[in-house]
Formats: sequence, structure tokens, C-alpha cells
Amino acid sequence: MPKQIHLAAHFPGVNHHTVWTDPSHRPETQTAFASFEHLARTAERGKLDFLFLAEGLRLREQRGQLVDHDVVGRPDTYTVLAALAGVTTHLGLAGTINATFNEPYELARQFATLDHLSAGRAAWNVVTSSDAFHGANFRRGGYLDHADRYERAREVVEAARALWDAWAPDAIAADAAAGVYARDRSIGLVRTGGRLVDIEARPTLPRSPQGHPVILQAGDSDAGRELAAQVADAVFSRHGSLEDGQAFYADVKGRLARYGRSPEDLKILPGASFVLGDTPAEAEERLREIQHQQVRPAVARAFVEQLWNRDLSEYDVDGPLPEIDPLVEAPSITQGRASFFKDPLAIAATWRALSEEKGLSIRELVIEVVGRQSFVGTPQHVADEIDRYVQSDASDGFILVPHLTPHGLDEFVDRVVPLLQERGSFRTEYTGTTLREHLGLPAADRFGSTLDDVDAPDEALTA
Repeated sequence: MPKQIHLAAHFPGVNHHTVWTDPSHRPETQTAFASFEHLARTAERGKLDFLFLAEGLRLREQRGQLVDHDVVGRPDTYTVLAALAGVTTHLGLAGTINATFNEPYELARQFATLDHLSAGRAAWNVVTSSDAFHGANFRRGGYLDHADRYERAREVVEAARALWDAWAPDAIAADAAAGVYARDRSIGLVRTGGRLVDIEARPTLPRSPQGHPVILQAGDSDAGRELAAQVADAVFSRHGSLEDGQAFYADVKGRLARYGRSPEDLKILPGASFVLGDTPAEAEERLREIQHQQVRPAVARAFVEQLWNRDLSEYDVDGPLPEIDPLVEAPSITQGRASFFKDPLAIAATWRALSEEKGLSIRELVIEVVGRQSFVGTPQHVADEIDRYVQSDASDGFILVPHLTPHGLDEFVDRVVPLLQERGSFRTEYTGTTLREHLGLPAADRFGSTLDDVDAPDEALTA
């Protein structure tokens, strides 16, 4: 039997990937519930595992000005996912919530609530932050050292798991004759004494249908990979090529054994876009049109300015790259976006060589380097490629990122999903009801975390 492919859908919001200039787009599309509902219903019609919402804590700025084409503005994640729970029956509901600026008790209660409302379909994508720009929205500000962000995330997740475990499975007796609602010593008091998380709390909700909502994680640094091996059920990765995907897959799954976990306990799900056509030539032509809609002149300039860390407004985006070098020591001119440029000088040299080799302008270069993994071709070719990546252990599936909101997933569900089903590598029907079952993940073990110290109460809660 072939490995089973796992697919999810990402609601894109407004960013450089979204073609919001398309005639079908309306300004209210990004916040209208009808948009979220359409994408969710389409994903469920295609038997996808889950719908994924990203998070934008603050509007992005560059050189002190709002980046209006890349603001990633979205409604509140919990509200949207709770509403979607009422219009779907099987689709998982995954939300990105920051572990740096939110408290574990609140996080545990909110995701447990979503898991109860959806009958076991909730997932939390754990992200971190260490900068004062985002921190200014919160009472702690930007105090957290960069080195501590993953440590806090680990302690927050462990505390949340302890809270999810605090009610025994048989805690609710509901014995009217005896006047006892909860059994004696069945609701534990959670104490954690971590360096960054120190709480004492008794959760107000019974254990949810999944036990623990599914945990996703998206960090790619060594610390991020280690955190994924420790606490994550799935990883939203950035690795696009087959070889890079295989290396990431082997590295992260190879770390699981030291935490008593097996490779099946963690799913690797890169983000991927797609462009379909009736012929390869038609798909390539559609790709070029989409890329030029995505990477408008302002987008191209803003992207290169992030690397150069300086104002490049005097440069023509249809001309060559700047001859000057990036400013390495100066403070970043970009706020609200994680930097992917670990060595700006080396990357600039690589870009110059690529630009000279292919005769690329600034805008053409950005089109060349900015894209994520993209499957381009006929529906048959795209199905073949997705299956090849999964069967070759470059991923366990993909989180699909359509470029149009909210109808961008329709064509994939109608034309590619049936081909994957014919191959026997993708489900034709949901066989379970919870997201853990969709992903083939083991049941969440009660009291399985490393930080929890769960004490039973002295007496039952009685009527």
C-alpha cells in the first residue's frame, strides 16, 4: 500500500502570495465569513485533513511606513474557527496562536473549548516571537530574549497539556441521587515550576474529545526543529525541493527517538502552491501571469529592501540589482516580518550571480527566488508530483496555499484530488471523526508531559 497523503488548506489572507488584484476579489473577501465558509466547505468536500489559519499580530512596516500589500490582516482566529465548527462536520480546524504573548491557562482553555465545540477537530499552530515591535501590543512588551522564545514555547505547551489532562476520563459522575456531579479527587490541580512558566491552576473543562488538540509547529532553526521533535504532532515546513525536503524530513524525524517517539508520531507538511492547466504550456503561461500579479513593482522593491536593509526607491525594479552591499550592522528597516536572511552579504552575492547568469531584473529575480514549493502542470502531473514527494519521504503531505480567496482551492479539489484517490494514496471518505484520526496520530496519553505536576483536589464538586 502506498503511503497516505495528508493535505490541508491555508486561508491566505493578504500578502505577496495573494492575488488580491484579481477581478474576482472584493475588499471584504478577507474578513467575510462567507469566504472562510467557502474555503472550509471546499476543503471538506475534498476530504482534506484541516483548514489552517495564520496570524498577524501587527501590521507590517518598512522604513516606518505600513506595507499595504503585505499586512497579513486577519480576524480573530478563535472566533473564525468556532464559527467554522458549526458549518463543517469532519474538517480539522487549525489556528496559529503565539506562545510568547499568551498565557498557557488561556491557551489551554480556548483550544479545549474549540475541541469540544468541533467534537475533536482542533489544532494549535505554536509560534514564537522575541521582538519589541510585536511585544508592544502586549503588557510584557519585548522583554523576552531571543534565546528564550523556544524554551517558553516548550513550557507553555507542556503546561497546556497538563491542564488538558487534569480532569480524569471518568470525572463526571452526574449522580443525581447522591448529589455528586464530579467524582471525588477527579479534577487535578496543575502546578508547573518552569523558568518561564510558573502557574497553579485547576482547569474548568473536562478532557476534550482528542485529549490533546493537535500541536503544529513551524520553526526551521535547530532550536525550532528540536521543539518540534519534543512537542509537535505536525510541522509546517518551508522546504520545497525534493532533496531539501528529504533532508529536513530525515533530520526532524531522526530527533524523535530521544523523546520516546516514533516517526509516525510527527507529520511533515510543507506549504505548497499549485497552478493547473489543460496542457503544460497553459499551466506555465498561467504561472507567469500569476507571478507578475503577485510580485508587483512595489512588492519586488520591498522584498529586495529587506535583504539590503536600506532604501532602494531610486532603483528601477526593471533594472539590475544594486551594486552597493546590504547594510549588515544597521537596525532592520522591516518590522513585523521574520527575517529569512541569515547571511545578507552571501545571499546578495548569490542573487547577483543568478541575475547575471539569466539576465534578470530586480523584479524577475524576486519572482525567481521568492516563491514557495509550487506544483505546476496538468492535473495528472501535479498529482504525480505530490505523490512522488510523499512516497520519497520528502514530506507526509502538503498545506495547500491558493493564490485566490476564497475560490482558489476549488480547481484542485475538482481536478487533482480524484486522481490521488484513484492512485490509492488519498482517502475517498473520512474514516474517523477527529483530526488525530485524519492524520493517523496516536491518541494523546494522559499525564504524558514532562513538566506537569497534577495533584487531585481534596473533595468532589457536589451539588
